[in-house]
Amino acid sequence: MTQAGNHFRRTLESGHFALTAELTPPRGADFATLDAAISTLGSVMTAVNITDGAGAQVRMSSLPAAIYVKQHGIEPIMQMTCRDRNRIALQGDLLGAAAFGIENVLVLTGDTPTNGSEKSAKGVFDFDSKSLVGMLDHLSSTGTTLSGNELSTRPDFFIGVADNPADPEDVWTPSALLAKQAAGACFVQSQYCYDIDLLGRYMSRLEDFGLTEKLYYMVGLGPLKSADAATRLRASLPGTIIPDGIIRRLEKARDPRHEGTLICAELIQQAREIKGIAGVHLMAPGMQREMIDAVKTANQA
Repeated sequence: MTQAGNHFRRTLESGHFALTAELTPPRGADFATLDAAISTLGSVMTAVNITDGAGAQVRMSSLPAAIYVKQHGIEPIMQMTCRDRNRIALQGDLLGAAAFGIENVLVLTGDTPTNGSEKSAKGVFDFDSKSLVGMLDHLSSTGTTLSGNELSTRPDFFIGVADNPADPEDVWTPSALLAKQAAGACFVQSQYCYDIDLLGRYMSRLEDFGLTEKLYYMVGLGPLKSADAATRLRASLPGTIIPDGIIRRLEKARDPRHEGTLICAELIQQAREIKGIAGVHLMAPGMQREMIDAVKTANQA
């Protein structure tokens, strides 16, 4: 059931193109960086994603950051990883989020602790991402905890999952995405994909399996700083797709940062034309102004 107060969900369910941006909570006990992001992104984005210990780095947890964003009039998508909490803590945090009207949750496995700054930390991984999706769906559909205890108020989560677009082979099946959808997923936010032709082929294959009718798919994009930055991103972040042609274009540009913003704007325009794409998820730490410029340029075309 569509919730009148959930702007992100209402936008997708009404068939309008959604725009989301990723925000990293502050490394500290204050909201100064969130305030700056809110003032920049609030008038343009449908919702903002609040990361949950991304890169296995210590930052403010996603729950209070999402509450703060919500209280300042922007729809949050609270990310939740399997890495740090067992099923007791996961359910507790989710019920706390629901009490503050936070319904959008993006489920992620989470980067392993050895990738971050606290390398001796132990990962929990009580659930994998599909099981966590199922838990969210269980809380919403039954109004009980996993153990069967009745909840005083039933939450209504709008559940998201991550995906990595790829050029599908003839025998390829989107088994992971099918399983997550069956477990209760409603929307998808993908890894960076700057190859629009590949994306079209990928979405066509998802359509063959009925997934474009069952999931709202948002492709990951973002303005790029430079050819070197794009090359590092492609090499360091699994699943990232940046064609060589994009990197050459950045190399030739007099102002690579401006060119990267134009590339993002062009891809937003082209993604709108692909059947099954419901929106764009923008990721670009420290480049919020360029995100806005890319969206405005795309909208003017």
